[in-house]
Amino acid sequence: SNTCPVGVCSQDEDLRKKFEGTPEKVINLFSFIAEDVRNILAQLGFRTINEIIGRTDLLRQVSRGADYLDDLDLNSLLSQADPGPYARYCTLEGRNEVPDTLDAQMIGDAKPLFDHGEKMQLHYNVQNTQRAIGTRISSLIVRQYGMKTLAPGHLTVRLRGSAGQSLGAFAVQGLKLEVLGDANDYVGKGLSGATITVRPSPSSKLVCNQNAIIGNTVLYGATAGELYAAGQAGERFAVRNSGATAVVEGCGSNACEYMTGGTVVILGGIGDNFGAGFTGGMAFVLGDNNSFERKVNPESLLWARVEQGEWADKLRALVERHVTETGSPYATMLLHKWEEVLPRFWQVVPRDYARIIGFSVPEIAQKRSA
Repeated sequence: SNTCPVGVCSQDEDLRKKFEGTPEKVINLFSFIAEDVRNILAQLGFRTINEIIGRTDLLRQVSRGADYLDDLDLNSLLSQADPGPYARYCTLEGRNEVPDTLDAQMIGDAKPLFDHGEKMQLHYNVQNTQRAIGTRISSLIVRQYGMKTLAPGHLTVRLRGSAGQSLGAFAVQGLKLEVLGDANDYVGKGLSGATITVRPSPSSKLVCNQNAIIGNTVLYGATAGELYAAGQAGERFAVRNSGATAVVEGCGSNACEYMTGGTVVILGGIGDNFGAGFTGGMAFVLGDNNSFERKVNPESLLWARVEQGEWADKLRALVERHVTETGSPYATMLLHKWEEVLPRFWQVVPRDYARIIGFSVPEIAQKRSA
């Protein structure tokens, strides 16, 4: 509601002026916390926290009266484990080194791009331990070329296998990520202009529109760019999306949650609570009356069947682009039967946004969504 009285959780400039926090106050707070910890340790007869780690013999069960289940015996939880030759706390110095990300290799291989702007394609095998592919190289693209200088797909990275979490996080225009396989959660988190495509491996015998190919919380906070996935997404698909375009073939619960912009096409079933807090942008969902209207969140949304005209043309163009990018046999079939399929699409628009774009629904639909 943007009314935080102390100005912490608000974009209202007048309210934000009420926030008086400073780094010095945080330092002061933790100084007092440290002082309290030292006083408590001194009362217990110890000098450091390391001396009391694992000392369950210092704990006792406190009686809070009959209403608080005092017949519960917690002694088994407080038993002492034999530490053997090991300390009860970490004694290792330094840190465990981890392998560099795939982006480090990508940056080296893309040297012609950064030296003289050459258009390139790179190919790699991936596994699900490789996270945030495309994020570091996007940073270099922005530093050298800015957000919009490179044409879409100027650098295409083709990946074969299972991509780890946050594939294409914050990826920018000029970068295109193509996955032949599948991807984990947070695909396109903060997507900022790049294109991401995910399609099954040719050897896969799974029916694409009946199986998940990307994980949960896809396009979280995306601001621009495109995603095409020949398969289903997990839960919270397009949560807080504010500008990206996406086509998937089904998704789980809470899709389009808090969405404020962009266009989403879902060529299949959705989970419960679709569109909670959905205030901007638009969605197209393929589904029958009962399953869709039971699952859509009616508080702020209007919906109606898609009819021939501008929106139908836009929807078809997105499905055609999806087929071009992924080769989805399911989406191809939909296009072949388009005249039959189009009346089964729902167009979903937030009420306030509907007034801006002149979107209206038949009277019966308004009563149903009221």
